[in-house]
Amino acid sequence: MRRRCGEDAEKKETITGLKTGYYKSAGGRMKYYLIAELEITDQSWVADYIKNVTGMVERHGGRYLARTPKVERIEGERKLAGIFVIVEWPSKESAVAFYESEEYRPYRQKRIAGARNEFFLVAGEDIAKAAQTAG
Repeated sequence: MRRRCGEDAEKKETITGLKTGYYKSAGGRMKYYLIAELEITDQSWVADYIKNVTGMVERHGGRYLARTPKVERIEGERKLAGIFVIVEWPSKESAVAFYESEEYRPYRQKRIAGARNEFFLVAGEDIAKAAQTAG
């Protein structure tokens, strides 16, 4: 018997209750993840940033998953940054709205001035639609 593409995934969804394809927020929208790498060059902004931005992120719907210097390379050769941050956002729109907000602007400017930064916004999806995700 020949199966249609995706039939196994559909059967798995029925049995396990898991969906394949992408991670959804409570509203059914795709989640996004901020992945940030920071190399702090001037410590003067850090304490104020953490004190004020942590709650600001949470009020805008973000959730810190990691903020740490404890990173172990398992592959590759690129120089590791000093601090890695992962923030889960309920949608791309909420992440961008926070990043561009007037409330965040002065903290963003101080961070940019006092660190070498690499920020990425990653869609919470599996383009192969093979991974099981909570739905």
